[in-house]
Amino acid sequence: MFEIKKICCIGAGYVGGPTCSVIAHMCPEIRVTVVDVNESRINAWNSPTLPIYEPGLKEVVESCRGKNLFFSTNIDDAIKEADLVFISVLSNPEFLAEGTAIKDLKYPDRVLIGGDETPEGQRAVQALCAVYEHWVPREKILTTNTWSSELSKLAANAFLAQRISSINSISALCEATGADVEEVATAIGMDQRIGNKFLKASVGFGGSCFQKDVLNLVYLCEALNLPEVARYWQQVIDMNDYQRRRFASRIIDSLFNTVTDKKIAILGFAFKKDTGDTRESSSIYISKYLMDEGAHLHIYDPKVPREQIVVDLSHPGVSEDDQVSRLVTISKDPYEACDGAHAVVICTEWDMFKELDYERIHKKMLKPAFIFDGRRVLDGLHNELQTIGFQIETIGKKVSSKRFPYAPSGEIPKFSLQDPPNKKPKV
Repeated sequence: MFEIKKICCIGAGYVGGPTCSVIAHMCPEIRVTVVDVNESRINAWNSPTLPIYEPGLKEVVESCRGKNLFFSTNIDDAIKEADLVFISVLSNPEFLAEGTAIKDLKYPDRVLIGGDETPEGQRAVQALCAVYEHWVPREKILTTNTWSSELSKLAANAFLAQRISSINSISALCEATGADVEEVATAIGMDQRIGNKFLKASVGFGGSCFQKDVLNLVYLCEALNLPEVARYWQQVIDMNDYQRRRFASRIIDSLFNTVTDKKIAILGFAFKKDTGDTRESSSIYISKYLMDEGAHLHIYDPKVPREQIVVDLSHPGVSEDDQVSRLVTISKDPYEACDGAHAVVICTEWDMFKELDYERIHKKMLKPAFIFDGRRVLDGLHNELQTIGFQIETIGKKVSSKRFPYAPSGEIPKFSLQDPPNKKPKV
C-alpha cells in the first residue's frame, strides 16, 4: 500500500489549522504543510499568538511546528511535493465542535472518509486510513462513497441544529405556561431513545456550520425536486431566527417598551464559550435588533478582538451608516460594560460570567436593574441576584415573582416576531 509521508492542507482556518496540527502531532514521521493565500494568517500561525483560540491548540502547534508542521503561502510547491492533498483528493468531513476541537481530533467518535469507487479512489481512501490509524482505532474509521460521506456531514449538523431548535420551541411554551425548560429537558433527556445531548435552550445556535449545512441541505432538496423535505429543514433555521427575535423583543418589553438611548451591556460576543469565533453568532443579531431600536450597546467578550466585533456589526446586513460608531462601545472588562447600564444581556455562556461580583455591578447600574440570561448560566444564582435587587429574565422560565409595571406605548414595534431578519449577504 502507498505510504503517505507528506501532506498538504489547503486552508489555514478553523478546520485546516487544528486538524493538520493534530495530524502532525500524532504522526511525527509525516511532514504536514498547511498553506493559505492569506499571508497575515500564515504569519500568525508561525507566531506565538495563533490566529484562532481553541483550548489545547497552542500546545499542540508548539510541539511540532518547525519539526514536521509548517505553515506557508507557497501553495504550488506544497501541492507538488505532497503525497496527499486535503480538500482536493478525498471527502474527509470533519465533525469538530469549536471549544473542544483538539479533544475531538485526538479522541474522535468516528473518522469518515469518502472516495470514488474506482481502484485509484480506493487506494487513496486506504492511504488516508493508514494516517488516522496512527491514533484512531480501525473500527472507528468509516469508509463510504463520496456522496454518503458528504451527506453524512450535512445530516449530522442538521440533526444537531434540529434538536436545538426543538428545545428552543419548547422554551417559548415554557415561558407561556410557567414550566421550566431545563426541567423538561432533563425529563425527556433521561429517555434513552432521546438522550440528553443538545437539549440546552438558549438564544439560538450560531457558528459557521449549523446554518450553512442546513441551508445546503435545503438547497439540495429544492434542486432535486423534494420541496416537502426542503420546507421541513428550513423550519430549523426559521425557529432559530424566531428565538433571537423573541429574546430581543423580551428585552424591549421588559425595559418599559423602549430601549432608545438606554445603555445595554452585552456580555459575550462569540457564538459559544471557549472560542473566539463570531460567525453567525446570536450576539450579532441581538445587537442588530437593539441597535435598530436606538439602544447604546457596551460589549465585552474575553476572546473576541475589538476589531472583529466592529467588523461583524458594521456589515451592511446588520447596521446602516454610522450606527456602530454612534451606538456601540467595546469594553475592556465586564464591569466597565455594566457601569451605568439599564440592563445586562448574557449572550455567550462564558464560565467567568457565573463568577462576577454582581453586587458591585448592581450598585453601578441604573435602577431597576435587569439581567437577561440568554444562556441559562446564572440558574444557580437567581435567589442571590433577586436579593441584591436584580430583576431576572431568562430563557424558558419565569423567574421574577413580580414585574415592574409599565404602561405600553401603543406604538407598533419596529420589528415583528413574524418578519424574517435581514440576512448577511455571503462574501
